[in-house]
Amino acid sequence: MGTAEDLIESTRELLWERGYVGTSPKAIQQRAGVGQGSMYHHFTGKPGLALAAITRTAQEMRASAEARFTAPGTPVERVAAYLRGEREALGGCPVGRLSQDADVMADPVLRAPVVEALAWLRGRLAELLAQGRERGELRPGLDPEATADAITAVLQGSWALTRAAGSGEPFADAVDGILAVLAATPAPATAAEPAPGPA
Repeated sequence: MGTAEDLIESTRELLWERGYVGTSPKAIQQRAGVGQGSMYHHFTGKPGLALAAITRTAQEMRASAEARFTAPGTPVERVAAYLRGEREALGGCPVGRLSQDADVMADPVLRAPVVEALAWLRGRLAELLAQGRERGELRPGLDPEATADAITAVLQGSWALTRAAGSGEPFADAVDGILAVLAATPAPATAAEPAPGPA
């Protein structure tokens, strides 16, 4: 990788490990194996480098989710594939974790790609849930937007429980719970045909 790529990837790792405040320019340079001159040749400073790293993380999250959202299967099956997709449960969602970094959230520029990525995720889930409702996989009264928000909130919250427990079990249980709720809300069966009248 070139120096710019080394710097971006090193910053991503350090943001994950230490947060924004703990990610110093010196630490980035040491992790990337470059000097101060090389760093400032490619980026204006720590904020610009952090923005590149956060934007890359958000783009990767979107690409990974979209691959499952566009895979074969019904809309609800694709939502299930996303929820059950392979991920590091103990580590949590990289984008969701950034949303818990007070310094990232306090900077409108750094905050923007995080907010946009989570809004995109909720929007894509809502689209699939709406399609599932139209196809009769889900009950007619289901609110796609509210359900998408609930799914996102449960996933993000389950990572906190998982880290506290030191086990991936709470995350797996949360996914099972979401899918059980969706499975319990199918469209009602069509009404039976009226009995024939007297001959």
